[in-house]
Amino acid sequence: MTDTQVIHIATETMVVAAKLAGPILLASLGIGLLISIFQSVTQLQDFSLTFVPKLLGIAVVVAFAGHWMILTFVGYVNNLFGQLPHLINSG
Repeated sequence: MTDTQVIHIATETMVVAAKLAGPILLASLGIGLLISIFQSVTQLQDFSLTFVPKLLGIAVVVAFAGHWMILTFVGYVNNLFGQLPHLINSG
C-alpha cells in the first residue's frame, strides 16, 4: 500500500464522515440557534431548555435521513472492502 493510497482512503473517509454527520450537526445547530434567540428575547436562562428540542430534532433528522445515511456508509464500506485485495497486492 503506497502513501497516496493511504491519503486517498483517509480523504474519502473524512468526506463520508462529514456527509453522515452533516445533517445531524446542522439540525442541532439550527435548533440551538433558535432556542438561544428565544432565550435572549424572553430572558429565560434555563440550560435544560435546549436539550429536549435538540433531541427531538435529531430524532426527526435520523428518521428521515437514516436510510440514506446507512446506504452511504454501507456503500463506502463495500467499496473499501472491494479495494482490499488491490491494496494488499500493490504493497
